[in-house]
Amino acid sequence: MPSICLYFQVHQPNRLKPYTFFDIGNDHFYENDWMNGDVVNRVAEKCYLPANKLMLKLINEFPGKFKVCFSLSGTVIEQFENHRPDVLESFAALAATGDVEFLGETYYHSLSFFYSEAEFKRQVKLHRDKIWQHFRQKPRVFRNTELTYNNDLAAMLDSMGYKGVVAEGVDKYLEERSPNHIYHSAAAHSIGVLLRNHKLSDDIGFRFSDRNWEEYPLYPQKFSQWIAQSGGELINIFMDYESIGEHQWADTGIFDFFEKLPGEVLGHKDMAFVTPSEAIVKYKAKGIYDVEEVTSWADQERNLSAWNGNNMQKEALKKIFALEKLVKRSRNKDLIHVWAKLQTSDHFYYMSTKGHTDGMVHDYFSPYSSPYDGYIYFMNTLSDLEIMLNQRNRKKTSLHLE
Repeated sequence: MPSICLYFQVHQPNRLKPYTFFDIGNDHFYENDWMNGDVVNRVAEKCYLPANKLMLKLINEFPGKFKVCFSLSGTVIEQFENHRPDVLESFAALAATGDVEFLGETYYHSLSFFYSEAEFKRQVKLHRDKIWQHFRQKPRVFRNTELTYNNDLAAMLDSMGYKGVVAEGVDKYLEERSPNHIYHSAAAHSIGVLLRNHKLSDDIGFRFSDRNWEEYPLYPQKFSQWIAQSGGELINIFMDYESIGEHQWADTGIFDFFEKLPGEVLGHKDMAFVTPSEAIVKYKAKGIYDVEEVTSWADQERNLSAWNGNNMQKEALKKIFALEKLVKRSRNKDLIHVWAKLQTSDHFYYMSTKGHTDGMVHDYFSPYSSPYDGYIYFMNTLSDLEIMLNQRNRKKTSLHLE
């Protein structure tokens, strides 16, 4: 019987306000602070607080047997610090049980690994320090932004002391193998790769409330039976935490589903819940997961196209990382922080012009009326930041010459 690794991503971006051409040079505050606070407050009440309360209840009900894993971006932790310290306290209470693992990631939920090694390492360290500050854990397993992954990432993580990484189980690279095992990376055999079972994960995260789905309604008994029949040793159920209560509202029965799921799973002989670190120790790798190109858990392509699939996205990514030397030369922590928050992958996700189901998902998350608005506001913001940085550097140079 397989073990289950239950992992949730917790993230909120710092959304930009409508920043026009006429704001450049006149307004140096770029964020829609009201919207950011409104969203985190709403999701706190619908998801974070009640879901954390449920997870704590289940941990106490099944001591040492029910375990769960989280990955919190630095940007969402900052929003909790500023708007909802009670949510942060509820995550700390989960950490104190010893049955919850927190993963490492980039602080700003960025794609920095694919554009700047130095910036990637800086953000990983910032995030590691923030996790230690609040939860007293040192992450041993890594989750790159939106499960983006390739062999080079595994090699980098190996050099940074990580023992494992979570990634999407992409059929193309599995080559008819099951995602329900630990694998090694082709570039770093000491790194354990945990692959998301996208079918079972999406059955909850996306299809749970779909009345047109042939398996609707989904009950814990049915789902636990699917797990038992899936084969393999390790079923990785990875999804957004906001799936509980926000994307799938309480009246869909999602809370009741998760409340009853552990009892159903643990009722099967030899089935158990494990954290990623425990899984890496418990199971031997079944082979090599060789991924040269970049994969992710987003859209049908499962690659980077959700963020760099059109010319707007490519230009915006090129521009933000082209400012790295200029912004770091300023040695101004506030400006570096502003620049880094603009790296958050959501900004580029909002610029997607995909159609059909993928396009509907992008539109659902976007705060803008169109991807073109997202692009214009973002590029105007970068123009103002660049002008401000150049002015500061010229002033420094002038003072130095004097």
